[in-house]
Amino acid sequence: MPKDEHLGTGLAAIFGSDNLSDIIDDIQNNSTAAEQYGRKTTLKISEIRRNPYQPRHVFDQTKLQELADSIKEHGVFTPILVRASARGYELIAGERRLKASQLAGKEEIPAIIVDFNDEQMMEVSLLENIQRENLNAIEEAQAYKQLMDNMGYTQEQLSNRIGKSREYIANTLRLLKLPPYVQKLVEDGKLSMGQVRPLITIDSEDTVKTIATKTMKDGLSVRAVEKLVKSFKQPRMHLEPSPVADSNILDVQKRLQNRFATKVKITNNAITINYSDTADLNRILDLLGYDSEEI
Repeated sequence: MPKDEHLGTGLAAIFGSDNLSDIIDDIQNNSTAAEQYGRKTTLKISEIRRNPYQPRHVFDQTKLQELADSIKEHGVFTPILVRASARGYELIAGERRLKASQLAGKEEIPAIIVDFNDEQMMEVSLLENIQRENLNAIEEAQAYKQLMDNMGYTQEQLSNRIGKSREYIANTLRLLKLPPYVQKLVEDGKLSMGQVRPLITIDSEDTVKTIATKTMKDGLSVRAVEKLVKSFKQPRMHLEPSPVADSNILDVQKRLQNRFATKVKITNNAITINYSDTADLNRILDLLGYDSEEI
């Protein structure tokens, strides 16, 4: 097929398959496939720019250094995938190899140049990363959103395209509603998707941050987080303020509940703060600035 016929068509139509991981592997490791879809060559690393559609932002630095050490000794066996641009080349697949080659002090890298338009480049970048499962939960959610926003996919179409359930996609997308602080904890591997998913149901950003910090600090299980969130929401759901209660008092009471992520009651010139166990009490004392050894 002439290369110009590739343009303006979806990748499944070009390759006859939806499994982009296998397709990319085949192009990079099979000379026949490389000749069919692109041109194999060697490029200067300085001429290659990062893929603007790359959803992956976090790289394991230890593994990257290990790959750099291997490249320094043995070279790069698998070519990266690029496309020509107005200023050199844009990377399509193989960012770890490119970064590791830079760490290894290499000036050139083997590459295969293919003719992809913007739509095809975005699709292969996002879907190939998703299918390889190289992304953390936030990067995955951002990739789904990009595909839906820019490719016009519905959740159902995306589900069929990547082989994941629509419910899984919907739950992953909901992670983007979390505050940036919590999203960063997920990106850095300090919290898992399961640990932060219950926080999506909480309206107060301060409370979300408080529970997320406690979860990270205490290493809470998913079940423990769910229980903590439930204990916070339950009082709010069933709180029935006295009709004669001062509105200012009720406002302060609500603010304290958000602050401490637990039930708080102000009545008869007293403030009552509920806690579930010793660890929860120590958490509340920390928030109060109680500078003493744990109870």
